[in-house]
Formats: sequence, structure tokens, C-alpha cells
Amino acid sequence: MRELFEESLGPSLDPEEAVRQSTRTGQRKRFYASASVSETPDGFAVLLDGKPVRTPSRNLLAAPSREIAATMAAEWQAQRDVIDPMTMPVTRLANSVIDGVTGRVEAVVEDIARHFETDLLFYRAGHPEALVAREAAHWDPVLFWAAETLGAHFILTEGIVHVRQPDPAIAAARAALPSDPWAVGALHVITTLTGSALLALALMRGRLDADEVWSAAHVNEDWNSEQWGADEEAAARQSARLSDFRAAAAVLAAQVQPFG
Repeated sequence: MRELFEESLGPSLDPEEAVRQSTRTGQRKRFYASASVSETPDGFAVLLDGKPVRTPSRNLLAAPSREIAATMAAEWQAQRDVIDPMTMPVTRLANSVIDGVTGRVEAVVEDIARHFETDLLFYRAGHPEALVAREAAHWDPVLFWAAETLGAHFILTEGIVHVRQPDPAIAAARAALPSDPWAVGALHVITTLTGSALLALALMRGRLDADEVWSAAHVNEDWNSEQWGADEEAAARQSARLSDFRAAAAVLAAQVQPFG
């Protein structure tokens, strides 16, 4: 399996780069009859015809929960004549977590935290009024929640000119990030796909559900589509991103109990 996944998932956890790289990776014919899950000392491992699957770095493909492992096994079982990694978002995320996050959790957490300096929710449209109102409806509740629950008071601006955020706000939001590598890996993917670590954090804490987060992250894209019509290529890219987003949201839900 190494040749199938080693390019499509690197330590960067960048889903868009994974898509680009995976298109250059040849697909392998399906060689197994069944996929299953087995509990091991290292977690719940995925088995193909009773044999363990390995990550690109030759680590055991095993998840901390049976739920995640069962989802991966279902992805393997759903493959047809050839194995297409792009139809296996949870398996790809698991490879990234096992090979690229475990052992360097702090570095990935810091990468997520950097988004608190330039979060999507800080940069607002000045017009038209309907778009301004729509951004506020989706984004303001998250900012109020961050201020009231986390003690993170951020500054908003109009347009795209950078605004420096208060160090105490960044520190307060960063303190809310998890330390579990699976939760961190999933949170990193969600942050990258949405452009907002605050939306990712709101999902992890149960302030928003996955559909609400996805809608909030695409306020401007949806507005443009309504005004000018949908772009088929952009819609296809968004569909692929949504698959990765839902996989990360599922892993996050399996690892973190919402609170506060």
C-alpha cells in the first residue's frame, strides 16, 4: 500500500496538495477479498484478508477507536477493481496522523494556532449590505462564543488589510486546542479547509455542528455563486474538499466529547 498513499498524504496535512499529488499516483488493483477490524495493543487495526495494513512509513494502520477503524475498513471494502485513495478520506487522514502528527503534535498545534492571527472570521466585507449581514449572522456568534467561553477577544476589520490580533486573545484560543494527535490532525485538516481555526475549534467544542461550520466557511463563495452563477470546476473542487472535511469532522467527533 505504500506506493498508493506515500505521495497523497504527507506530514503537511494539506488536503489540496494531497489531491494534486494523488492524481500522479498510479492506482493498484484490488488484491484482497475482505476488510475487517481487529483490536490490538496499538489500537483497532485494519486487516485485509486477516493481514494488517501498513502506513507509508510502515507503521500499523490502527485507530484509537473501533468507530474510526470500522470507517476505514468500510472504505477498503468499498473499493472495486482498483484502489482509489481519493475515495478513502479517513484512511488518508489516518496515515497523516500516524506518520505525520504523532511525534510532532506540538508543531502541528502551533501551525493551527497561527491561524488565530489571520482567521477568516476577522476580515469582513464592506458591501453590499446583504453580504455584510450574512457574514455577521454566520461569524459573529462564533466570535462572541470565543470571547465569552474562551476569553479570546479578537479584532475585526473591513477588507483584507492585515490587522494584528491581541497576544492574550491568541494565547487564550491556543490554550483551548487539544493535545491528542488524532484530534489535532483532524483539527488541522478542518482549519486548512475552512481557513478558520475558530470555526474548527467551535466544531470541536460543540458550539457548531459540521454543516454549520461548512456553511460559515463558504459564505462568500455561496454569495458569489448566487450572484453570478455556479462555476462547475469550483463546485467539483469544493465537493472533494467537503469529503475530506466530513472525514476530519467524523474523526474529531470520535475523539472529542463536545463541551462548553
